[in-house]
Amino acid sequence: MDKSAVKQSIFMRTLRREPTERPPVWLLRQAGRYQPEYRAIRQKVSFLELCKNPQLASQVTVMAVEQLDVDAGIIFADILLPIDAMGVGLRFAQGDGPVIDNPVRAPGDVDRLPLFDAGDELSYVLEAIKLFKGARPDCPLIGFAGAPFTLASYLIEGGSSRNFERTKLFMHNERAAFQKLMAYLARLTVAYLQAQEAAGADCLMLFDSWVGSLCREDYEEFVQPHSKYIFDNLKERAPTIHFGTNTGGIIDLMAAAGGDVIGLDWRVDLFSTWQSEALRDRCVQGNLDPTLLFAERALLEARAQKLLDRCRGKAGYIFNLGHGILPGTPVDNVKFLVEMVRNSALSGAAQL
Repeated sequence: MDKSAVKQSIFMRTLRREPTERPPVWLLRQAGRYQPEYRAIRQKVSFLELCKNPQLASQVTVMAVEQLDVDAGIIFADILLPIDAMGVGLRFAQGDGPVIDNPVRAPGDVDRLPLFDAGDELSYVLEAIKLFKGARPDCPLIGFAGAPFTLASYLIEGGSSRNFERTKLFMHNERAAFQKLMAYLARLTVAYLQAQEAAGADCLMLFDSWVGSLCREDYEEFVQPHSKYIFDNLKERAPTIHFGTNTGGIIDLMAAAGGDVIGLDWRVDLFSTWQSEALRDRCVQGNLDPTLLFAERALLEARAQKLLDRCRGKAGYIFNLGHGILPGTPVDNVKFLVEMVRNSALSGAAQL
């Protein structure tokens, strides 16, 4: 494994807030349904089968890196894999997304959740990481996990949700049980991410996809302590990224919870948010609207260039989307965007 090449890569140097000739670029969900090659694989195996096959998971991770020429890979997996290991009946229903057959609806359901070794139960993810690093030892690899609140919301709702009614009612009506659930998930997440780092992941990302549904008061009481516990236990392990969507109202609280990099979606102005007191000493990642990848290239280029121009002269910026690449996105537009960022070079000036 070429650790020196990875350490000196533009992605890792940016995480250390060192001057670089341009921002590094990688894209959320850069391996996925928009790629014909990925769809061909999915015709042969289900989504969970793909996640649990280390050879295939590594293959699609490498494929995305090489097809797009991005500066980092992110291991192909799913944030719900730890839930699958809990034995609560996770399945992916066609057209409906994830479904949990035995959701958490009462305090006793929390008590019945099993204790398990993430390194053993999710060893297929760790093996995929090792295979990727064997195939691309020069390329930084991001490992990731779902954050406690996002995992809890799936467990309680029994799947996806728009308004998280069950989750919020359980949180307020069964406060002790909810806190116990969050602590359980936080400990599991720490073990899972530490195992990914030991397997070869160079950076660790925490996805709190649905935490933007909470008000500040609820985030501070029910979420922030558990997210902070995770980041505190990852210090000295690897650089970390903290990501959520629709989080403009709580981004300072998320930053206080932890993360060397704060991911921003397209609903906030990246530069002014980065200039705030809470984020001034952090790296930021984002935040192009993924739907712009469907637009005419002139508009796509103009919006991407605006982000690049706004961040010129400030070290620690990682170019990305505000959320994942959408199914149906033209592959050539994704390649065009990455090539544009890689060729930007900030008018030849290093980021300071």
